[in-house]
Amino acid sequence: MPGIPLSLRMARSVERRYRPGMMKWHYEHGLVLFASLKAADFHGDDSIYPWVYSMYSPMIDGDGSIKTYRKGEYNLDQINAGRALFPLYDRSGEERFIKAASLLREQLETQPRCKCGVYWHKEIYPWQIWLDGLYMEGPFNMEWAVRHGDKAEMDDVVSQLKTTYGTMKDSSTGLLYHCYDESRGMKWSDDRTGLSQHFWSRSIGWFLMASIDVLDYLPQDHAGREDIIRIIKELSSSVLAFQDESGMWYQVTDEGGRQGNYLETSGTSMFSYSFFKGTRLGYLDRSFVEPARKALEGMKERYLSEDVSGELHLGGICSVAGLGGNPYRDGTFRYYISEKVVQDDFKGVGPFILACIEAEQIDF
Repeated sequence: MPGIPLSLRMARSVERRYRPGMMKWHYEHGLVLFASLKAADFHGDDSIYPWVYSMYSPMIDGDGSIKTYRKGEYNLDQINAGRALFPLYDRSGEERFIKAASLLREQLETQPRCKCGVYWHKEIYPWQIWLDGLYMEGPFNMEWAVRHGDKAEMDDVVSQLKTTYGTMKDSSTGLLYHCYDESRGMKWSDDRTGLSQHFWSRSIGWFLMASIDVLDYLPQDHAGREDIIRIIKELSSSVLAFQDESGMWYQVTDEGGRQGNYLETSGTSMFSYSFFKGTRLGYLDRSFVEPARKALEGMKERYLSEDVSGELHLGGICSVAGLGGNPYRDGTFRYYISEKVVQDDFKGVGPFILACIEAEQIDF
């Protein structure tokens, strides 16, 4: 399909494989649909919105209730699928979509917090901050707050980002550890710091994307903007130091070519997106454009393929990684490299689409 932007080609490939009735109320489903909407909006493609609508529509009842969603789980992962509710409401005018967004917002009103003020990742992970969680709720929460003129909530989103960055930053590398246990009760947590052992690229990518995306909504005159921009600059510089010659980043960020470590697509996509977007919006200087481009080209060369029907597929994606749970995930290097590496997982495809959109609108 010559002439069709890569972001749209990937979104259309997802559309062919992912049809109405297949959606689950889960962050990765929301992520790939949100990314596809972004690609369509940027390129003026009217074919994507009806598909996204058809995926969400069966999930949302007239009163705004969401099928399979359970507020009492206090699971931040469930919030991210709500980001597409805002454009769905804006375009359709259907109140059920904004009611569903309000339902998700109600969860955050009573979401348990650590003593430092940051949300628990889930009720089943008490006293724990996971970098992932800042992306799962931050951009959604910020857009909700801005739409409702809730300055206190804007302040809270900024505060949680700043606190998490300060708590989970490694003073030597500048990278962020994956998780933090305020109680020090988990076997994976350091007795002194409460931090997990390793740097996982995708988790750092979630946090960096969260920091950049909340600025899409945070008012220009908000005092917290400069703090978030400083975080973006510092963390981007720290991440850049670990980019491989291939353009990609490793699953365990700082372990390079250690046996078993591998070049991973989702984290690389998130860094590429963040570098492109950060440069376009003036948060980063132009020196980040070439690393962002190199990352995108590295993924295309190593992991992007086309089948006989013209559909695109993306490989090299870590299926999942977490800590604790049953069976117990201990956070060792061996654990991070032992999870399955899969193709076409939305946690990689969604950020890849977003990275392509940014590449398609920046001047190289």
